Amino acid sequence: MAVDGRRLLGGVMIPLVTPMSEPGLPSGQAAKALLHGLAAAGARSLMLFGSNGEGPLLPVSALTEFAVQVAGQWRELTGGPVLCNVTAAGTAEARQRAAAVAPAEPDALVLSPPIYFRHRDDEIAAHYEALAGLGTPVVAYNAPRYSNPLGPDTIDRLVAMPHVVGIKDSSGDLDLLGHIVSAARRRPDFGVSQGAETQLLAALRLGADGIVPGIANLAPDLSVELVAAHESGRDGDAEEAQRVLTRLLALHSIRPGVPAIKALLDDRGLCPPHVAAPLVPCTEAERRDLNALLANDEAHLFPRR
Repeated sequence: MAVDGRRLLGGVMIPLVTPMSEPGLPSGQAAKALLHGLAAAGARSLMLFGSNGEGPLLPVSALTEFAVQVAGQWRELTGGPVLCNVTAAGTAEARQRAAAVAPAEPDALVLSPPIYFRHRDDEIAAHYEALAGLGTPVVAYNAPRYSNPLGPDTIDRLVAMPHVVGIKDSSGDLDLLGHIVSAARRRPDFGVSQGAETQLLAALRLGADGIVPGIANLAPDLSVELVAAHESGRDGDAEEAQRVLTRLLALHSIRPGVPAIKALLDDRGLCPPHVAAPLVPCTEAERRDLNALLANDEAHLFPRR
């Protein structure tokens, strides 16, 4: 069955943090409250095991049960799609990760280019071609902070691969995003989403189909409002939503990354603070500073329970 990548990547996709029952042990049960909150806010889809989901820090053996449980809960709550990221240094491990999440029947695999080693464009293309026979659509994930970058020539090759149905770009390079959107329009079913959080509105204005902001784990209403305001022509409201989301990102100046988001969600009774090693949770001092920083923006965050 053909997959419409534009529909798949449209709206607000949550790059879900991975709730854990103890450090490094994902828990579908621990995710329940957060999933209910995100669904109530109007989030449309989930991506599991990306950078916000600590995916590369989790062993293959930790993926299956969580993916199955969370996918089941989300589909029951929303009927919306669930995508699973597969990030690895080599193609063999990417295939192992794809097999591990297969029981969850993901709507697509979000495949990162190889990490660690620098690779030629033909090697990166071969990495994507290797997942063509799995029977699950693939979304290419351009996150040059973490892996080999996808350049214009490789992007053109990806758009020509029938099993690749979209690209999620987190580069923050609007010129490159413009190329991605232009290349994507060669196919009516090829989707584009944006994960660079300071460029969400700019990306939608360039023609991206949807957004994947990590901050939406904490501020889903505002993320949904940004897309709704853009789509309805309320430019001032869309710009204000972008300004506030950008302001919220200052939390990463106190503690970068997932530990800060999880600490704030823990304060709201939505996610335990546990993270996967070698990450460590926020200290009490960091938690106090995070809450003080965001005190004037509480109305934009999940409410405290």
